[in-house]
Amino acid sequence: MLENVRLSFQGIFSHKIRSFLTMLGIIIGIAAIIAIVSTIKGTNEQIKNNLIGSGNNTVKIRLCQGEDEVNFAWQSVPDGVPVITDEEKKLISELEGVEKCTVYRQHNYVDNIYYGGTALESATIYGIDDTFLATDGYQVCRGKGFSPKDYEGFSKVCLIDQTVVSAIFGSDDPIGKTLDIESEPFTVIGVVAQTTEFEPVINSVDDYWMYNQMDGSKIFLPSEIWPVIYKYDEPQNVIAKAVNTDSMTTVGKSTADLLNEYLTTGENSKFAYKSENLLEQAQKMQDLSSSTNSMLIWIASISLLVGGIGVMNIMLVSVTERTREIGLKKALGARKGRIALQFLTEASVLTSIGGLIGVICGIGLAQVVSKMAEVPVAISTPAIVVSVVFSMAVGIVFGLIPSVKAARLNPIDALRYE
Repeated sequence: MLENVRLSFQGIFSHKIRSFLTMLGIIIGIAAIIAIVSTIKGTNEQIKNNLIGSGNNTVKIRLCQGEDEVNFAWQSVPDGVPVITDEEKKLISELEGVEKCTVYRQHNYVDNIYYGGTALESATIYGIDDTFLATDGYQVCRGKGFSPKDYEGFSKVCLIDQTVVSAIFGSDDPIGKTLDIESEPFTVIGVVAQTTEFEPVINSVDDYWMYNQMDGSKIFLPSEIWPVIYKYDEPQNVIAKAVNTDSMTTVGKSTADLLNEYLTTGENSKFAYKSENLLEQAQKMQDLSSSTNSMLIWIASISLLVGGIGVMNIMLVSVTERTREIGLKKALGARKGRIALQFLTEASVLTSIGGLIGVICGIGLAQVVSKMAEVPVAISTPAIVVSVVFSMAVGIVFGLIPSVKAARLNPIDALRYE
């Protein structure tokens, strides 16, 4: 076999231009396929990251009325929707695929917030338990977090994000300052931030409004103090952290199903817990992108077919050129299988070299497409491996006919060939 490989390289390098032109179809086909697959993979990752965010694998399960999330800042608590107990929270944490969970209350678009004479417009207020920050990917970057005494003693303390700091505190240190929230004084004890920075790629107005919902001023209060400012207990929402991104859909659905078992609002009620299925949205967008680009892959594969035909053609020429050599080998006792294997090896080596060059060109082409079209790329290792193996397969398949032709030559006729 090693001798056949050596002879293959010798034959290829003795006709460099012809060999390169023969490999050109393979090179173009492999390069095009790798570039397309890498672009598809990169685009799919961008879609998933844009929708899911920083990648902390959290899914929110909210109480909804029909398709809309219930906002208790504007409506009263419906009958038959109880608060989530510690026992139910424990059951959620024991569901398959759940790493941890937290319960929280939330009021959106709250305007009744002041620092001195400065008003904070349209903030979101959260009533959180002691696991919220860790579960939802927050960390305290200044000051301190809530202590058990803050929960047990109904302390009027709060945490804020950097947006609140910039909006009303400016250059002042917010720690120790007092915020007036719903006519109640709260002392700022800490500033929080997401542990992972996330900047979605905005390509349209729709993207802006979708991802803009993730931003905005956020204020966090201990869950126990919530009834003090809003005068009654409210049903909570849930954030469940999945063990991995692919488990998010299952975790969200199983959590919502568990919580809905405790509702006593009646079969015709429009109130139900629902999970946000960002992963499903991402999958639909990815499927649309992939189905469009799969057509390009099939078109690029045509060049591989053309390249294979070129290999078969040049190998037939090679058999004709080396007819006397084949006759001499057969006269000296070389068997048909040995002759066929030699030419089959040469065809495989020729296409394998073309495949490797195609891989290098494909990676380079993917980077060029990324720069020019401003789309991300993710080089696909499986696509590279499959491409090289496929190029070898092309050599074997299209080299088979010339190899068989060489093996079947009559040694006497071959020696007399001019």
